[in-house]
Amino acid sequence: MTLCSMTGFARYDGGAHGQRWTWELRSVNGKGLDVRLRLPPGYDRLEAPTRERATGRLVRGNLQVSLTLTREAATSTLRVNEEVLAAVLAAMNLVADRIDATAPTLDGILGIKGVLETVDVQEDAATREAIDAAILADLDRALADLVAARAREGEAIGRILSAQIDTVERLTLAAEACPARTPQAIRARLADQVAALVEASSTLDPQRLHQEAVLLATRADIREELDRLTTHVAEARRLLAQGTAVGRRLDFLAQEFNRETNTLCSKSNDRELTTIGLEMKATVDQLREQIQNIE
Repeated sequence: MTLCSMTGFARYDGGAHGQRWTWELRSVNGKGLDVRLRLPPGYDRLEAPTRERATGRLVRGNLQVSLTLTREAATSTLRVNEEVLAAVLAAMNLVADRIDATAPTLDGILGIKGVLETVDVQEDAATREAIDAAILADLDRALADLVAARAREGEAIGRILSAQIDTVERLTLAAEACPARTPQAIRARLADQVAALVEASSTLDPQRLHQEAVLLATRADIREELDRLTTHVAEARRLLAQGTAVGRRLDFLAQEFNRETNTLCSKSNDRELTTIGLEMKATVDQLREQIQNIE
């Protein structure tokens, strides 16, 4: 299975029963899965099923989900407010005998504020359920597009990670074959250093210096680090081949790569081996950056 990135975008448009809607999904890197919703007023009922669908498809990432709605047809109508009309007519009757005025016309009465009011047309329960079902079905399609986008980017990142792991393996083999880490080279280098110290001061005990040199040689041995790096390379390849949500394990493995590389550099007492260690450390740093994008 391919790796999945935590970064992606998807948009899906749909409509039914005189309404149009658009889902927009954006995801970026995150330590866990954080779903943030932006739903139109009156559609809070969709929050729970939206979260359920998102958590069912994604494992990690900060996900922003927004839904916008527009109505294609007129969804409001005029209605006479009976209470206001009754109050207006009562007031007209009250003052009709007191003043000499022309009788009010119908359009004049209807033009009084509050007599006519605009009200939204309410869908019945069956229509509302049908609209909700269609909206959620399109959310599933948008989530499928988002997962596909994340998979495409994850595949590209996987190729980069494979190349970086190959580089780490190549440098590990180069360190293994470095002439400076052979016992003969280490012995000769320490012997020269001991001889220089003895020549510089006659009070130094050659036997004691020999013991210290042996201890330093033991501490400078990078056999254990090379073995661990080889093991980590094999595990990294296994995880890349496994795919799915392996970002956390790859992140931990990258930390182990970094630890072994730092130790190798600190133990190095040869220019060639130090150059190999520094190149490996730069590659591991790039590896860690890329892994932060993996689900």
